[in-house]
Amino acid sequence: MKTLGVDLAAATKKTAVAVIEWSGGAAKLVHLELDVDDQGIVDLFGTCDMAGVDCPVGWPDALVPFLTGHAAFDAGPVLAHDGIAGRRLLAYRDTDRFVTARTGLIPLSVSADRLAHPAMRCAVIQAKVAALHGPQARDGSGRLAEVYPAASLKIWGLNGRGYKGRGIPEAERLGVLLDALRSQAPWLDLAGYGDKLAGSDDLFDAVVASLTARAVARRRTLLPGETQAAAALTEGWIHLPACSLEELAD
Repeated sequence: MKTLGVDLAAATKKTAVAVIEWSGGAAKLVHLELDVDDQGIVDLFGTCDMAGVDCPVGWPDALVPFLTGHAAFDAGPVLAHDGIAGRRLLAYRDTDRFVTARTGLIPLSVSADRLAHPAMRCAVIQAKVAALHGPQARDGSGRLAEVYPAASLKIWGLNGRGYKGRGIPEAERLGVLLDALRSQAPWLDLAGYGDKLAGSDDLFDAVVASLTARAVARRRTLLPGETQAAAALTEGWIHLPACSLEELAD
């Protein structure tokens, strides 16, 4: 089995990918790359069994009728979201609220924060993947799943605070985090990529996304309940690991 992890940025620059090959209770990092364009991601998707992308794969269901109503001067759908509570339904998806309830982390809003630009690119990539490999369900039941490295790290007991950035403190924290990953996942062969990982939080997040994709492929993540299933198909679903790092290699 091969899993692809994608840390998606709004543009090619700072977009990172990681491919991990799994066999016989062990895993090896076989591809690691930074500044990857759309075609590179689509090509790698075609060679892997499961892909985990660190980016929203959809928008809140409430957003479309709100925008359509606004464009058509139809006050009903707009006034339905009057007030803070109403606007939260436009900004956050069911899965975002689920992640917060489970982990205490608050994902960035796909419709009201800087994450919107990567999400637009992600939608285009999904369309390109669909043209070659068929549409991929947004709930992760196909070969593409939305993941959230910060939540995966927290669930696995790894301190994911303060490692993003280019300063010396951030680099030191990333080094500590990489050492902790090595310690907890001795079955993972980084194949000489250690120095590159220690120098890029984007590459590191791509590896975590690829690890989480393995959990998705093994059906070892938290899935939407009955009340969330319909929204997950349209809005997307963030897959949180429901297994330890050690169990990934089983």
